[in-house]
Amino acid sequence: MMARLPEPVPSARDVGAAHVYRDADELLADLRFLRESLVEARAERLAAAEVDPPLRRIAAFGFHLAALDVRQNSAAHDRALTQLLCAAGIDAADFADWSEPRRMALLEQELALPRPFVGAVDCGGEAGETLATYRLLRRQLDTYGSAGIGALIVSMTRQLSDLLVPYLFAREVGLAQHGTDGLVCRVPVVPLFETAADLSRSPGIVSAFLDHPVTRRSLELQRATSNARRWVAQVMVGYSDSNKDAGILASSWYLYRAQREIADVGRERGVKVRFFHGRGGTNSRGAGPTHRFLSALPAGALDGDLRITEQGETIAQKYANRLTAVYNLELLLAGTVRETLLATQAAPSSLSALEPAMERLAASSRRAYRSLVETPRFIDFFRQATPIDAIEAARIGSRPPRRSGRPQLSDLRAIPWVFSWSQARFFLSGWYGVGSALEELRHVDPKGFASVCEQALSWPPLRYLITNVSTSLASASLDAMRAYAQLVVDVALRDRIMGQIAAEFERTRALVDCLFRGTFEQRRPNLFQTLALRRPALETLHALQIDQFRVWRALREVDLRQADASRQLDDLLLTVNAIASGLRTTG
Repeated sequence: MMARLPEPVPSARDVGAAHVYRDADELLADLRFLRESLVEARAERLAAAEVDPPLRRIAAFGFHLAALDVRQNSAAHDRALTQLLCAAGIDAADFADWSEPRRMALLEQELALPRPFVGAVDCGGEAGETLATYRLLRRQLDTYGSAGIGALIVSMTRQLSDLLVPYLFAREVGLAQHGTDGLVCRVPVVPLFETAADLSRSPGIVSAFLDHPVTRRSLELQRATSNARRWVAQVMVGYSDSNKDAGILASSWYLYRAQREIADVGRERGVKVRFFHGRGGTNSRGAGPTHRFLSALPAGALDGDLRITEQGETIAQKYANRLTAVYNLELLLAGTVRETLLATQAAPSSLSALEPAMERLAASSRRAYRSLVETPRFIDFFRQATPIDAIEAARIGSRPPRRSGRPQLSDLRAIPWVFSWSQARFFLSGWYGVGSALEELRHVDPKGFASVCEQALSWPPLRYLITNVSTSLASASLDAMRAYAQLVVDVALRDRIMGQIAAEFERTRALVDCLFRGTFEQRRPNLFQTLALRRPALETLHALQIDQFRVWRALREVDLRQADASRQLDDLLLTVNAIASGLRTTG
């Protein structure tokens, strides 16, 4: 068996050779046969000690360790397809701006044809890069099988056509081929819904996607390849951009509603929907206690399994040593099993009596949040009152802070957005808009507000949301906010926006205390004490950072002082790192 193991980097002559295991399943079969033989010979302890450990490792990791997803933005796909169409002589230079019916007409016409656009011709540009990636996937599948390949994830999915474009790229390189019934893709295409608007549209998009004949044929091929009992369609939901777009309360509710409705769509079609949760490392980006997160999912959205991203400092916090890793994995496993079992006992389409009140809260919270971020010159306040410019200059992320470099909120990625507000102790993305929404509900619908107060601790989705908001409020500091706001040059702008933020902070804190019938110090004394212990050191760091910002920004304004500014940035970034360590969070 050891002699038949493939080399760590297999050579072409070894792949497919008779003496080498073709895949991990062949090795598993031999290990199981060996184990059964030992047990039959009454050597159970030998089987447990020598065979079970490698058997479990191979069952878990195969020969590939982990499956690799390939993820690309729908706008980048549009640009690549435009180049491909133009290279094929098709007049589609403005394809990205076409209406959805016009896009669908072209895509349906092309998906029905077996011929590629340009074949082996190198298109160059984004089309060339995209096709090169798809060719690499095909070579991997042909050589080593499907175990190491995950899915083609389309981020910023806005409409059905965004999910059909990858089928054309796959057809171009032979990753999708025409069978007797039509085109079939070997790799699943997965939508990623991120913004508030896209989450609202997501059930209809998923419904149309699952009904599309190419998708249905591909799901059957993927089911047969994996020996699954039924079709499995993966759907990814993003927590970061929806929060940046609509605020934490609206984002949380739109995510809940979208998952419930998408699960219903899959159930109606006999398709198991596997949700992939793109959670970040902070409360405003979906983080929070794992068991509470799982219990807050809608009934039917947890069908036996799920996928979750772990990002940033949470990886070290959860998995840096075996004890914490085992603890967190057990929480995830136990929570998944428990909630799956509970879901089987509940009616899939059962609605909570709180849902009308939650709809109203989400709408009013979003209005309050948008009112702030759409305030004239709000971006100027943000860029001066937070360390966003230092974070952009640090170049520490895997992706640039902005998608295209434009100075607009919509162009800024969620991680630097959250990181900046956290550093300046605003934690704005974790609470803003909640107070206004609760206050409006109390005035407009007293009965609905009473129901929210009554079930704040008993209905898991609401409890999870308000608990996270409470944690963000406790981590924020009004004194630190005002100190950082002093960096804003325009006094009128500073006073206007800081006044809005301070008023909403006090409003939210008071109403959250009302919901939980007590102050944060009374409810969560351990976390309160932890924050209190860190407060003196953090206050010193904040004061140091604010002084360094004044110096650094002044140096940047002088052409002859750029070298000095660069040296000052190094010291400034040390304070960024120190504050992040003290808060135990970045973005």
